Amino acid sequence: MTFPPSAYVDGYAKAKARLSDREAVDNYIKHTVIGDPELDPVMEELASMPPHDLHRFIGAGIEQQDEVLSTAPKSLRDFFNNLEDPPWLDREAFRPGIRAFHANVDLMLTAFVTGVLVEGFSTLIAKSFYLTGRVAATKRRLRQNNRQLLEIFYPGGLERNGDGWKLSTRVRFVHARIRHLLANSDDWKHEAWGTPISAAHLGFAISVFSQRLLEYSIAVGAKFNEKERESVLAIWRYTGLLMGIPESILYTNSAEAKKIYRITPMCEPPPDAHSSAMANALIQSIPGIANITDPDEKENVINLAYRLSRGFLGNRLADQFEYPKTSTMGVLFLYRMKQRFQRFLKDTQLIRSENFTQLLQISVYDDIGVSYKMPDHFRQSKSSDW
Repeated sequence: MTFPPSAYVDGYAKAKARLSDREAVDNYIKHTVIGDPELDPVMEELASMPPHDLHRFIGAGIEQQDEVLSTAPKSLRDFFNNLEDPPWLDREAFRPGIRAFHANVDLMLTAFVTGVLVEGFSTLIAKSFYLTGRVAATKRRLRQNNRQLLEIFYPGGLERNGDGWKLSTRVRFVHARIRHLLANSDDWKHEAWGTPISAAHLGFAISVFSQRLLEYSIAVGAKFNEKERESVLAIWRYTGLLMGIPESILYTNSAEAKKIYRITPMCEPPPDAHSSAMANALIQSIPGIANITDPDEKENVINLAYRLSRGFLGNRLADQFEYPKTSTMGVLFLYRMKQRFQRFLKDTQLIRSENFTQLLQISVYDDIGVSYKMPDHFRQSKSSDW
């Protein structure tokens, strides 16, 4: 594989010329050819394992079913046995962020769906999602994202037996599985694009999920004190580690998160048709996850989502995503004022209850609980259900 991948050559040179922090630019580009150094070799070894056994052993490891896991291949047993909490982990530091999340669920969810998730598709990670055909499954994926968001901010959710821990670790396995399937397909252009679902892209994504989430939530009316902001960052940092993001590209604080998403657009090629397809599919799926079927109401929701998203992202990125041309003048201010007025009229506890109920309703909760099925083909249309 050439280095840097050819799609990054121009951006890499320009970023190095424009920024004084060349070390950070080098680090980002280095991670475009890195996936999950610990799990990828394991999934490579297990590639030919029958899907039923693979699902069973992954589930056993995550669910701590030692008797089942004891019959798994040694590489997978070693992977789970070697999982350790990092020395910087402080679960007590999660408490302020959890409280702040449940006080602002509706606003954070608005920011998450129309700003944070969409911005993640501004990198070449969009190709990984587009080539798999996951555009058709955008509604379910959005519900899964909401479910993970709810569980990592649930009290105890990031404990070893919490659903936030389990779902985040499951995401790690899904990424590793798709990374392997894509990397071994004829559709993936290694010399141009580097590694599928690279550590660089995930490092950028987790910075957006955390710091950008705070910024966009504040823009639509959420309020956080300093401890709450630091706590939200701490929650997402640990979640990023569980998702397999190497610490070498995982932010440590707000300043580092900002640096990563400042550098990324310079290094990455401009968003293309794949990025546009994924971003628009996400916006278009919003009425569906809220079970809105009335045509006029669906249109109103989509129009508002586009306006909010354009307000978050700015016209340049929104135009690259081929969003409908629309004015965003005052949209974030008016939305923020409306939310604050509603909070003024309502009881705080009632808001928290309604917010929590809302998030439950638009999240995926399968009857079987957390599913550990993995795709067995990189194309969604050719894979078994997972």
